[in-house]
Amino acid sequence: MHVFDAAAPARAGHYQPQTHTLAEIEAHSASHGIGHLVLVQPSVYGTDHSVMLRALRQAPGRHRGVAVVDASVSDAALDELHEAGVRGVRFNTISPVGNGEEALHALAPRLRERGWHVQWYIAPRQLPHLVALQRQTGLTFVLDHLAGLAADQPEAQRPWQALAELAHTGAWLKLSGWYRLGTSTPYAAMVPLIRQASAPFGDRLVWGSDWPHTSLPAQAASRHDSLLAPAQEALGESGLKAVLQTHAPRLYDAAPMRVTQHSSMD
Repeated sequence: MHVFDAAAPARAGHYQPQTHTLAEIEAHSASHGIGHLVLVQPSVYGTDHSVMLRALRQAPGRHRGVAVVDASVSDAALDELHEAGVRGVRFNTISPVGNGEEALHALAPRLRERGWHVQWYIAPRQLPHLVALQRQTGLTFVLDHLAGLAADQPEAQRPWQALAELAHTGAWLKLSGWYRLGTSTPYAAMVPLIRQASAPFGDRLVWGSDWPHTSLPAQAASRHDSLLAPAQEALGESGLKAVLQTHAPRLYDAAPMRVTQHSSMD
């Protein structure tokens, strides 16, 4: 999920974020039995993590984060993010103000040192390229929004082999963003797709709310029920419970704190 502050500088050319606080999503999530959150850096804030860091520091150690960084980021800045709870970086080639993979190879040794993963929001046609990238970098990849597999996508265009290869070499799949995948509530068309896409990943699945749903009209009510429902139907009640309670902590808590001391010149 994401947090936003309408007063924070945002990149033009995309949506204009409204304020959505950590307390707001904590309340929504608690009503569904979810007490630990992963805050993903929104593309509109680029590499300025001020909003996300303020939220993470409101409840030290409770939540986790996924950052957006470029090759120029200092080790001290990475360590600051790690200490706040960040456990991965994001590459987003879908958003008009997103970021490509240019910095990945330069960052890879420092990401491995900290035990961070790499989250990808990409088009399915890019999955074969990720197979090679994951092998080259030795990093754990997380495929956002069901790897972009859409309900209205022709079967012949679904890169199942690349998805299976990524799963075989340690990637994770995020069950999220149904409304970004050619369907609408109650997302019944997603159920067989979720079931098939999830199969090769075994216990490397996580669920995401994508709150506050920037691609949908604003509304006050939480959409957790409708977004959890197709995952529960596809995986079963016990399967979804494992995703939420067992799988997610392995991905977001596994990275040890390996902060090193740096001089003020960093």
